[in-house]
Amino acid sequence: MISHEIDYKIIGDDIQVVEIELDPRETVIAEAGAMLYMEDGIQFETKMGDGSEPNQSIMGKIFQAGTRVLTGESLFMTHFTNLGVGKRKVAFSAPYPGTIMPIDLSKIYGNELIVQKDGFLCAAMGTSMKIHFNQRFGSGLFGGEGFILQKLKGDGMAFVHAGGVVMERQLNNETLRIDTGCVVAFEQSLSFDIQRSGGLKSMVFGGEGMFLATLRGTGRCWIQSMPISKLIQRLSPGGGNAKKESGSVIGGLGNLFES
Repeated sequence: MISHEIDYKIIGDDIQVVEIELDPRETVIAEAGAMLYMEDGIQFETKMGDGSEPNQSIMGKIFQAGTRVLTGESLFMTHFTNLGVGKRKVAFSAPYPGTIMPIDLSKIYGNELIVQKDGFLCAAMGTSMKIHFNQRFGSGLFGGEGFILQKLKGDGMAFVHAGGVVMERQLNNETLRIDTGCVVAFEQSLSFDIQRSGGLKSMVFGGEGMFLATLRGTGRCWIQSMPISKLIQRLSPGGGNAKKESGSVIGGLGNLFES
């Protein structure tokens, strides 16, 4: 096993915390600013890169850090290592209401998981986090997930944050159409694309949006009920009609005139 083997506990319901228990010399990597508390004996260090390639050159680390900026994440990552004698705990909190998903990458197809660009929270040392480009133009332009996603690779535990409730679906040579922006993660065996939601009448008056995300093939995917973009939309002025109108052409024109 390449990644450190860590124990964990998920605390809370709506705004969750993941508590990681580290054996001596074990390390967990996390997004900058995600730490909630840590016990005595744990030392943290801010570094460029995820540490999965210890012999990586300086230019390689700079390039990797630059790709993280493209995904909207911090330039640096924080490494938390237990330098004490016994077990020690460190906890990380979710940035907004939702669910923390524990993912065992050793049980993921190809040990690789494609994640929305702001979904990564923390992972066992040895997990590689790289940039993943949407190969289809429409997926990046209309999909809500953007052109750039994250790819997690390894054989240890990784923790992904999502908005609202998270549902796991297993596709067996099937097609699943999902509201844009609600795809949290999916295995690389699935193809991701964006398609029109229906005919012209449905697109204009349906209120379900002009486009839907489409996952096709065999593999697992994870869906969030309330992505942060929708939450902001609901809380913004005039957001009360968002459920009914935000996805339709009529709703978009109404919002334009209100502005």
